[in-house]
Amino acid sequence: MSHIEGSASQIQGSASHIEGQQENSEGSIQSEQSNDAVARQRRRIAQLEEKLEALESGRRTKEKQTNYYMAQGRAIRRVVALFDNIEDLVNENDRRSECEDEEHTLDQDRLQIGYATLTRTLQWFHRTGSDMEYDDYLHMLKMLRQGADGARGDDTSKLKTLVAEWVNREFKPTPLVDPDDKHSRGFTHDACGRLLCPAELDWNNLDVKTGIRDRSGGYIVTELSFPVYLYDKYTANPDDLEAGLFKGRILIQGYKAVFMSPSSAKDIEGDGDGADVIRDNRRAKKSCAGLKVKKHVAQIIHMDKVTPRSIAYVACQIRFALSSVSSWRTIDGDFDYVHFWRNIVDFFEKAPGREANNRVTKLLEWWTRKVFGRSHREGLSNAAMANMSVNALARQRAQRDDAAFDSA
Repeated sequence: MSHIEGSASQIQGSASHIEGQQENSEGSIQSEQSNDAVARQRRRIAQLEEKLEALESGRRTKEKQTNYYMAQGRAIRRVVALFDNIEDLVNENDRRSECEDEEHTLDQDRLQIGYATLTRTLQWFHRTGSDMEYDDYLHMLKMLRQGADGARGDDTSKLKTLVAEWVNREFKPTPLVDPDDKHSRGFTHDACGRLLCPAELDWNNLDVKTGIRDRSGGYIVTELSFPVYLYDKYTANPDDLEAGLFKGRILIQGYKAVFMSPSSAKDIEGDGDGADVIRDNRRAKKSCAGLKVKKHVAQIIHMDKVTPRSIAYVACQIRFALSSVSSWRTIDGDFDYVHFWRNIVDFFEKAPGREANNRVTKLLEWWTRKVFGRSHREGLSNAAMANMSVNALARQRAQRDDAAFDSA
């Protein structure tokens, strides 16, 4: 019996030992499983964090790209095309690439010049647009358009106040032009009406003034008449309507306010000689001493010459600022801004002959001196530069060395 009881006791002990081992094994397995679950959760969290970082990085990249396109687009209405869509410019260029021998209309030529201006202004546009997926391309165009329209709106708002100040300072009208109210402007206001009056009419003539205000026959104001504000001293010569055209004081002020700064528009009496530029730079440094200098529009878009389309843009903006219309639109009564802009662009880009083209070139040179300062370096011929002392000296030294070598 004692032998049997001992064996039983041993068996029970062994069983307990086995059960203990099983419990330890199960505990170990559960612990390992728990550790694996934690590890899997950590890996999953790390993967999700990587995905979130990638999405956030992509969002930042997209946002940065969007801001870039909108900033670049701000030049389009100002120097490329005030009313034409970018798509129309691109489509015209594509059409010409496919149909090289076809004749082109005036409107098509204007679009093509617009495309060439676009690619000079945004030098990355053609290359980037060609490499893009179609959806990305559409997004780019949308952002460029938003930037373009935003800049046009900002200039409209800026000139609304500035034009009122300029008119009040120069003409001292009664009543003064309200800088905050557009409804009192236009032909109902004597000073604004004088500047908006067609060049072929005399605003001082009471019949003319009454006829324009009543929009009666013979006095309908359309885009087919250049307004007096485009002319030097606000006076046109009926026998020579080109004389003084696009030299109006308020037009120059508007241009400098848009492309340079409002402060630069205060003094436009100089003709762009060196003294004018030095004086303006000194004023700018004095007024901005200790402050971070903000780049103006011309610097941002690397513009160092006045262009026909930029003049046309400012002419439309000044006309709108003088008018009584409160929100931007293409039609003001009988006046069509789209055709007005085109008429000005065509004056410069479609001169009828060599002499007219020479006059246009001189006018643009005058504008560039007026806005950016006087510079004649680009007009120097190779022969003139060759005879200047630095180049002449280099040539003489080389000739002496050659002569010495030959005589040796």
